Amino acid sequence: MAIEFTENHEDLSNDTGFQYKFFCNRCGNGYMSSFQTSSTKALGGLLRSAGSMFGGALGKVGAGEFDVERLAAGPQHDRALQKATEEIRPLFNQCSRCGQWVCKQVCWNEESGLCTGCAPKLQGEIAHARSSAQIWQVEQKAMNTDLAGEIDVKDPTVVRCPKCMAETKGGKFCAECGAPLVTKKHCTECGHELDAGLKFCPECGTKQA
Repeated sequence: MAIEFTENHEDLSNDTGFQYKFFCNRCGNGYMSSFQTSSTKALGGLLRSAGSMFGGALGKVGAGEFDVERLAAGPQHDRALQKATEEIRPLFNQCSRCGQWVCKQVCWNEESGLCTGCAPKLQGEIAHARSSAQIWQVEQKAMNTDLAGEIDVKDPTVVRCPKCMAETKGGKFCAECGAPLVTKKHCTECGHELDAGLKFCPECGTKQA
């Protein structure tokens, strides 16, 4: 049977009764109907008990429990689904603007009488805008903060010691074998390569540490 308020539902029925879960087309939330006990299952159980007590023809009737269930399960299943649909139907509304059926709990804006897709809830939009603004401001603050003031990006960086191949972790000498890692020095201002022992850069005159 076609269900007016959803395109997706799950049949959770078993041999003891019927139960269904209906999903919101927009958010996917599921809403469970009440469990309905199967009358054919109860009838089959009574016949089986009587058959075990008396045997004979009555026992054969009890053994036909599953045949009884198979014959009646179709119409009973349909009636149970109809009843479950009527139970869950009040939990959904149809938006008059877009025509979509949505759940009241999550996807319905009670103030506007429309779904949240057509009329988002104001408080949720404010919270989202505030969070977005905070993230943007943090990024701007980080961009305007000097986080690399003590890092000399002009000096060459050696990742592994050329002698023993140990990781250097940014040092000037290898922690494993003591070999020098920076063989050439560069001006801290203009990057000009300096000879050993120079205190001032011959290109720009900057004093070297």
